[in-house]
Amino acid sequence: MSRADELYKQTCRKILEEGFSDEGLDVRPRWEDGTPAHTMKIFGVVNRYNLAEEFPIMTLRRTYWKSAVDELLWIWQKKSNKISELGSHVWDEWAGEDGTIGKAYGYQLGIKHQYKEGMFDQVDRVIYDLKHNPASRRILTNIYNFEDLHEMNLYPCAYSMTFNVTGNKLNAILNQRSQDMLTANNWNVVQYAVLTHMMAQISGLEVGEFVHVIADCHIYDRHIPAVKAMLELEGYEAPKFIMDKTIDNFYDFTKNSFQMENYQFHPFDFKIPMAI
Repeated sequence: MSRADELYKQTCRKILEEGFSDEGLDVRPRWEDGTPAHTMKIFGVVNRYNLAEEFPIMTLRRTYWKSAVDELLWIWQKKSNKISELGSHVWDEWAGEDGTIGKAYGYQLGIKHQYKEGMFDQVDRVIYDLKHNPASRRILTNIYNFEDLHEMNLYPCAYSMTFNVTGNKLNAILNQRSQDMLTANNWNVVQYAVLTHMMAQISGLEVGEFVHVIADCHIYDRHIPAVKAMLELEGYEAPKFIMDKTIDNFYDFTKNSFQMENYQFHPFDFKIPMAI
């Protein structure tokens, strides 16, 4: 069983056995039929993955990792909010009449800011510091821009990434305000584990630990049967993660720069309703 499977099971069991149900409370999300989408939740989850040991992808069900990487590159490389520039349709329901998701995600990363060394957007500043100031404790991004929240079609869920160099290893923390465990947990873990690998390689570093911090960690009521079924499964070993070692420029990576060798996963027979 992969480490990602183990942590997924631990977190989901804790939610189902010890979590708080918001049934009966006034909640924002709705199912497609208009009924409230209630959750079981726990607060303050911290999951740690040693990227030097294995890549954190689940095998209890398939994670469509290439689509996850494509979305990551859309946000971090293209710094885009236009759904026409994304290969998948995961953001279609959040698009406005202008074909964008508003001033969210990639838009925020692409805004340039003045530093004493010059003008940088958030991504390029991270790259600059990893190469020139690796001992810095200020290497981070934050896209939860309160000034622009009213123009975002969805407030950022995964909103902050902090990088820290220890010796020759790059560690990273993803802060997430909200996490839908069935639909998004491993999707986000895979994305930001890949990002950590990318940042390490272009900076001449080795990967260390990836830490995922989740404030509101929840399972939607209509997702509980699928989660319980997954908890009964015995996962497979994690696949081997392969990255094109010739790339030293962050903007040269594509979704085809990565491979998962011997990725085995269980079939998933549930239709997942989406809360919006």
